Amino acid sequence: MNLDASGNIYQQILDDLKAKRSSSKALLLSRFFKTGKGEYGEGDLFWGITVPAQRIVVKRYSEKADLETVQHLLNSPVHEARLTGVLLLQACFDRSLKKSDPDIEGPEQWVTLYLKNTHRINNWDLVDSSAPGVVGKWLENKDRSILYQLANSQLLWENRIAMVATLHFIRKNETQDVLKLSKLFLSHSHDLMHKATGWMLREAWKRNPEPIEKFLQVHKLHMPRTMLRYAIEKMPERQRQLMMAK
Repeated sequence: MNLDASGNIYQQILDDLKAKRSSSKALLLSRFFKTGKGEYGEGDLFWGITVPAQRIVVKRYSEKADLETVQHLLNSPVHEARLTGVLLLQACFDRSLKKSDPDIEGPEQWVTLYLKNTHRINNWDLVDSSAPGVVGKWLENKDRSILYQLANSQLLWENRIAMVATLHFIRKNETQDVLKLSKLFLSHSHDLMHKATGWMLREAWKRNPEPIEKFLQVHKLHMPRTMLRYAIEKMPERQRQLMMAK
């Protein structure tokens, strides 16, 4: 697809999104996603569009969009445009896995685009809706060193991508990477990483309790309390009390 066609589809997507704007929802979302000065989403702009409405737009354009279309969306200062871009990227990535047409973008190109734009995938909802289905799925049977590069980045969102990507492995009953990354993030300074790490530990515990409980017993005393609370949330009450005891 040429640049003019990509730009045209991008504009069509923007027009569809604009038609779904809500100023009242935009105000609520701006507060919810911490866009104030000094907060993690500082300066982000919202149009007040629900995720289901964005998914309708994604479905409409998933067979028309190309790399340039998605890049245009990721470049947008509007949160919902970037989220639509991320969702569209994942839809295109999934479609590319099922096709062998040499004239369309392959899955590696979509993953490369994703990793090139981690600074634009810059809030937890953008990360959480895409990291397992793009990064995790792509790395399922591959070398996973990229996860540890992301984990050691100075960029919060790359750290979260690394952690949340492990949800794909957890669903395959693999816990090795979630435990390695959790250990790396024990000393992370940001609450969003405490929550993400605890969440992944909880999901892994649901499928394979023993290694997760062993990890928590070893590290619970110096683990951030938010991380620990998230990790043990689904355990029986008595077990939760023992885990929380100092």
